[in-house]
Amino acid sequence: MNIDFEKMGGLVPVIVQDSDTMKVLMLGFMNEEAYNKTVATKKVTFYSRSRKCLWTKGESSGNFLNVVSIKNDCDNDTLLIEAMPEGPVCHTGTDTCWGEENKANPLMFLSSLQDFIEKRHEEMPEGSYTTSLFKDGLNRIAQKVGEEALETVIEAVNGTDDRLVYEASDMFYHLIVLLTAKGLRIERVAEELRDRHLPGWHKH
Repeated sequence: MNIDFEKMGGLVPVIVQDSDTMKVLMLGFMNEEAYNKTVATKKVTFYSRSRKCLWTKGESSGNFLNVVSIKNDCDNDTLLIEAMPEGPVCHTGTDTCWGEENKANPLMFLSSLQDFIEKRHEEMPEGSYTTSLFKDGLNRIAQKVGEEALETVIEAVNGTDDRLVYEASDMFYHLIVLLTAKGLRIERVAEELRDRHLPGWHKH
C-alpha cells in the first residue's frame, strides 16, 4: 500500500470504524512505524503527537482495536481502518470518542442472513433445512411464505407479542429464502419501500 507520510510531516490521519456496526469510533494519527506495527500485530497502533511515541490502543485498558481491514483514500494520505473493538474505545469510557453508543442496528442482520442463505443455495449441504427448501422448489417455498404469513396473522389477532414476533421471524426467513430462489435481495425490498417515500412516487 502506497501511503504518503510526507504530506503531513510523517503522519497520516486514521479513521477507525467498527467493522460490524459501521460506526466511526475514533480518529488518530500514524507514522510509518505505527502503521507497520498495526499490520504486524493486527491491533491498531497510533503515534502520540503529545508524547512523541507509539501507543497501541488498549495497551493499558485492554480495550484493543482488532484490525479487520485497512484502506487508503484516493490521495494516499488518510487511512480507514475497520476494526473489532474490545470494550469502550474512548478514554472517558464511552463506546466512541463522540460519546455515541456503538450498537448494531438489528435490521442490518437481514443482509447477513441472506448472505448465509445464498451460501446454502450455492453449496446445498445435506441435513440443512434451507437446503431442503431449495430442493422442494419455488412453489413449495412460496407456499411456506403464505403459511407463515397466516400464522403471523393468527398470533397478531389471538396470540401474544412473543408469539407474534416468533411467527413474523419465520415469515421473514422464508421470504428471504423465496427472494434468494428468485435471484433477488432483501435490499431490493428496502429500496422499494424507500422509493415509496420519495416525492412524486406513484404506484406501479
